[in-house]
Amino acid sequence: MPERRTVALVTLGCARNEVDSEELAGRLEADGWQLVEDAADADVAVVNTCGFVEAAKKDSVDALLEANDLKDHGRTQAVVAVGCMAERYGKELAEALPEADGVLGFDDYTDISDRLQTILSGGIHAAHTPRDRRKLLPISPAERQSATDVALPGHGAPEDLPEGLAPQSGPRAPLRRRLGGAPVASVKLASGCDRRCSFCAIPSFRGSFISRRPADVLNETRWLAEQGVQEIMLVSENNTSYGKDLGDIRLLESLLPELADVDGIERVRVSYLQPAEMRPGLIDVLTSTPKVAPYFDLSFQHSAPGVLRAMRRFGDTDRFLELLDTIRSKAPEAGVRSNFIVGFPGESASDLAELERFLSGARLDAIGVFGYSDEEGTEAAGYDGKLDEEVVAERLERVSRLAEELVSQRAEERVGQTVHVLVESVDAEEGVYGRAAHQAPETDGQVLLTSGEGLAVGRMVEAKVVGTEGVDLVAEPLQGTLARGEEGAR
Repeated sequence: MPERRTVALVTLGCARNEVDSEELAGRLEADGWQLVEDAADADVAVVNTCGFVEAAKKDSVDALLEANDLKDHGRTQAVVAVGCMAERYGKELAEALPEADGVLGFDDYTDISDRLQTILSGGIHAAHTPRDRRKLLPISPAERQSATDVALPGHGAPEDLPEGLAPQSGPRAPLRRRLGGAPVASVKLASGCDRRCSFCAIPSFRGSFISRRPADVLNETRWLAEQGVQEIMLVSENNTSYGKDLGDIRLLESLLPELADVDGIERVRVSYLQPAEMRPGLIDVLTSTPKVAPYFDLSFQHSAPGVLRAMRRFGDTDRFLELLDTIRSKAPEAGVRSNFIVGFPGESASDLAELERFLSGARLDAIGVFGYSDEEGTEAAGYDGKLDEEVVAERLERVSRLAEELVSQRAEERVGQTVHVLVESVDAEEGVYGRAAHQAPETDGQVLLTSGEGLAVGRMVEAKVVGTEGVDLVAEPLQGTLARGEEGAR
């Protein structure tokens, strides 16, 4: 019997890319490929790239070059680029980076096995010609669900799933193969974005907004629970728009309780929320539904009205603070995180001071700060009023220092609180770490438990916060108690 072909997937960028990688892994395994963790042990290294900002693109290129080095002294015979950077640049990336043996776009995903086999056999699959994916779907959201010929990574239909990759009971899940054993997994709620923020190129290569059907999201969640997942994180470019193309903009409010009721799921988290699209009913569900984390990943970006208008966004400091007050009036311990851009074209000293006023009053649990840089193909790239790089760097450093102080203060406010911690790592030397409801994976800090006796990865434990380490918490497990939902699961 011939040796099985081996493939490794290297994933960069956001949680949406992680879902896409697991879809590719499912397709490849179903067609006989053996998945390996280390690219050095693979015949083909597939790098799922990020194409969002310059730093992410550089990381993607570095990962491709690193994988290419393996061809000189390892098993690796081919390196293939997929993902957002590959989709966005196509032939341009292939010409600029000849070290990549293939550059595949989203349209290649359904035939990924054939594409890799062609490349591995020494053949050439021409890199695709990039196109504005917003033009592939109808302008009217209500007509998009019928566009079945448009590639939507992470939206695999149930009938795509071969025998052996589905749970043996209940409806089949979309085609997916987990690439790790963590007790948390992302679930794609939708793809694309209809917003036209002047600094963002994502809609041009991810396309217009289109929701997944609730049944597909539920089936995938059931399947993940059978794989041992206890927390799911709903991801998309804009979760607050979910359902608008299905005839019900409030569909998320009815879907969340159903997801929380899936056997084995102990926590449901929603990411990527737009402040301008938040509605009272969604806030109510996020703050009052058992097993749904009162967690708000709100994309503020700035708070000075003039800067927000130039960004093609809405709101101001006072309206944003009112939104946070509304959330905390319903759930005082709710977690809130956001990202901000400083040094945007035309940003004045008073605009920066307005942002600092908002940050000082917002009491955010996690803050990401980025310095503005031109992103090709965006409206802002053509704006006048560009600030000198030195000014942008100074403002970035200034606001980053403030953010670090503020999130540390917010962590200290949680001392004495009881939190529900999902254990994610247990190590005899490093200790036991997990995340509370206000902490999303990899972005918002973690919790160090003072005792690991009887704890294992995947356990949901109730603990009292006794200290902080910057944004991280130190908590003491409460003896003789069960975290929310754990008693019913037993």
